[in-house]
Amino acid sequence: MPSGKTHAVVEMALLPALGAAYYVALQPGTVELAVFAGAYLFSSLWLSPDLDLHKNAARRRWGPLGFLWTPYSKVFKHRGLSHSLVLGPLTRLVYLGLVLAAVIAGLSYLWGLALPPAEKAAAFWQNREVLWALGAGLYLPNVLHVLLDRGVSALRPRRAHARGR
Repeated sequence: MPSGKTHAVVEMALLPALGAAYYVALQPGTVELAVFAGAYLFSSLWLSPDLDLHKNAARRRWGPLGFLWTPYSKVFKHRGLSHSLVLGPLTRLVYLGLVLAAVIAGLSYLWGLALPPAEKAAAFWQNREVLWALGAGLYLPNVLHVLLDRGVSALRPRRAHARGR
């Protein structure tokens, strides 16, 4: 399989071309293009499908918060659901959302922090162009990662067949 460095190099090398294709296809505004690029970088560097492994570059990038992904790696076996083209990124986004919700709820309870009004959050989620940019930016690096894994696997001869001949 490709190393974590290989995945990172391929994903970063394709960001300008994918950003240009996104711009040409959808003619987004500056905000949407920035959301796409930011989400792409975040997903590529911190939401790798390899977070299902105990030790990897993506988990190290989380620094002292890398331990947050330990339950995720216990639930999802490597190259299982976490490497699904559609459900893989969704599992990490839902997991991260649950962790953030627990942290926010805990801080709110402990220190009485006020949560932002629901209207402000709702306004963000109603902007379809931003949502498309966010979704595309979060999903594309994961799709590239999985396709690179599958492509390399398809090109390598299977060991069982190689030994038998």
